[in-house]
Amino acid sequence: MSAKLSALTSDSHIDISQYRDQHFKGNRYEQEKLLKGSHTLYVGNLSFYTTEEQVYELFSKSGDVKRIIIGLDKVKKTACGFCFVEYYSRGDAEHAMRFVNGTRLDDRIIRTDWDTGFKEGRQFGRGKSGGQVRDEYRQDYDPARGGYGKLAQQHRVGEVRNSF
Repeated sequence: MSAKLSALTSDSHIDISQYRDQHFKGNRYEQEKLLKGSHTLYVGNLSFYTTEEQVYELFSKSGDVKRIIIGLDKVKKTACGFCFVEYYSRGDAEHAMRFVNGTRLDDRIIRTDWDTGFKEGRQFGRGKSGGQVRDEYRQDYDPARGGYGKLAQQHRVGEVRNSF
């Protein structure tokens, strides 16, 4: 096999990452087994304004998408910056991991990771305020993810109240 051809079939971009869902119901072995056979991807760093249609447009270039589940703030029921993309086949999901991970969608660099498979309830953010945990601790201003992080917003509101 030539070097160019072996690069195309290499699975270096589709290896299972070190990240593990801490809320997974089961042991590490079961989780690994599900990840290695999964057809589902977790997609992170989305804008809160990215639509299901935009996700479909990008991810369908890698294969036949079965469904997309947009992550929601568990309190507001609005998009909170992640989704799940489920393919009909592992091969199509591998293509997305290889070619879509790290690309730009809605002016943001997105990241993909293997998921054990969508289960009802996982579409909701796990942060204390309802969104994603990472958005609670963010100190920067990101208009595509709701402005400042939740804790920074609370701190700013407190400063404004105390200045009167």
